[in-house]
Amino acid sequence: MTTVLIADDQAMQRFGFRMLLESQDDMTVVGEAGNGTEAVGLVARHHPDVVLMDIRMPGLDGIEATRRIITSGARTRVLIVTTFDLDEYAYDGLRAGASGFLVKDALPEELLSGIRAVASGDAVVAPSLTRRLLDAYVHHLPAAPGDLPLAADPRIASLTEREREILTVIGQGWTNTEIAGRLHLAESTVKTHVTRILAKTGSRDRIQAVILAYDTRLVNPR
Repeated sequence: MTTVLIADDQAMQRFGFRMLLESQDDMTVVGEAGNGTEAVGLVARHHPDVVLMDIRMPGLDGIEATRRIITSGARTRVLIVTTFDLDEYAYDGLRAGASGFLVKDALPEELLSGIRAVASGDAVVAPSLTRRLLDAYVHHLPAAPGDLPLAADPRIASLTEREREILTVIGQGWTNTEIAGRLHLAESTVKTHVTRILAKTGSRDRIQAVILAYDTRLVNPR
């Protein structure tokens, strides 16, 4: 059973999410929050598998709430739900530790599959969409490290040459299938490399690995 917390300042939106989720045999809603402060408190109390997190809420917004949940060490994963006109905030949410994002007008089956994917440890945002998102909002990236050698970043220094190569193409939006085909590797081998990359770099999921590739300039913004 996947436990879900709904964080949204609109009561009707929360009601709609609850009705959808509780119609599923494998999901249950453990609470609702009308702002980020309530969401952080309810996560500490109920330890849900997934939080559906709105971005714009009164007081503590969804981005800062996400950051606090992730830095607390909670096992809870955050799925940000936003609207098309708020996409510029999605990048900040991903950097805060969210495992993905969806738009509020997504089809019900897309939301349900997104929750299941996040609960199982996967990222919701497709690699190609992640790349477009980061390219579009590259001004949010930290300043380039100047003459600091790439290997000085301990997260990158811990990788083998092959792992660094795979992290680079992950940042470029390649799927596991594309990596296997272009680098002449078995897809199972690619999955093993990706798992090791996530573990060595401390990345919660593939999205965080993409952000790392940008931050360390393994991938240069277009």
